[in-house]
Amino acid sequence: MGEAARIWIVVAAASGAISVIVGAFAAHGLDLRTEAGLKAKDWLQTGSHYQMVHALAMLGVCALAGAGLLNARLALLALWLFLAGSVLFPGALYSLSFGGPRWFGAVAPIGGLAFIAGWVLVAIAALKRPIG
Repeated sequence: MGEAARIWIVVAAASGAISVIVGAFAAHGLDLRTEAGLKAKDWLQTGSHYQMVHALAMLGVCALAGAGLLNARLALLALWLFLAGSVLFPGALYSLSFGGPRWFGAVAPIGGLAFIAGWVLVAIAALKRPIG
């Protein structure tokens, strides 16, 4: 992956940082005495968790591809899918927690599918890597 890996590492690090910020806000910045506050906390924590897991997954894919253990082209596609999932799934939940339109809830499953497709591609990239 070469130089592109550096960009993906920055993307993953930024995604991880956003995840921590959102998680901290969920823990400390909401009025948990209301039903809306409790629901927002759940959405923020769920989104933050999935975003962090996939920020770490992006770093792992970069490392594995750099070590030659993954097919680079498929690894790159997996990275894009993890990024899309990290925008769509947590983004939809974050939006809902801040009072965004309810139809954003329909976006979350698309992000979930991107996550799943990314993981499937990581497996295929491992199977399709050059041998030797």
